[in-house]
Amino acid sequence: MVSIVDRVRPGGARLFHAAVLAGALALFLGALLTDYAYWTTYLIQWSNFASWLLVGAMVLTSVAVICEIFALVRGGRSIVHIVVLVATWLVGFFDALYHARDAWAIMPMALVFSVIVVVLAFVATWIGFASLRAGGAR
Repeated sequence: MVSIVDRVRPGGARLFHAAVLAGALALFLGALLTDYAYWTTYLIQWSNFASWLLVGAMVLTSVAVICEIFALVRGGRSIVHIVVLVATWLVGFFDALYHARDAWAIMPMALVFSVIVVVLAFVATWIGFASLRAGGAR
C-alpha cells in the first residue's frame, strides 16, 4: 500500500512578506542596540549607525505594509496585523526624526522610541509568522 502526501507550502508572496518582516525586526533591533551603545559610550558614530539602520528598517516596513494591504484586499487576512504594522511604521518614523537631532540631544527619547518600535516590530513579526500555514490550514 502506498500513501501519497501532498504538501502545500505557503506561496512566494507570503514568504517574501515574512522575509521583509524578519529583516525589519533585525534592523530595528540593531538600531536599539546602537542607541544603547551610544547611551553608554557617548561616541557619536553609534547615533549615525542607528540612523542608517532606521532608514533600512523603514524601507522594509513600508514594503511590509504594502504587502499586507495587497493581502488584505485579496481577503483572508486580519486587520490587526496591518494596524500593528502601521503603528510600527509611525513610531519608527518619529524615531528616525528624533535621530536627526544634534548629538546628545537625541537621548533619552531616541532610546525610548527604539524600545517601543522593537516591541511593535516583534509583535508584527509574530502575527505575520503565525499566519503562515502549510496546506491551506486556517
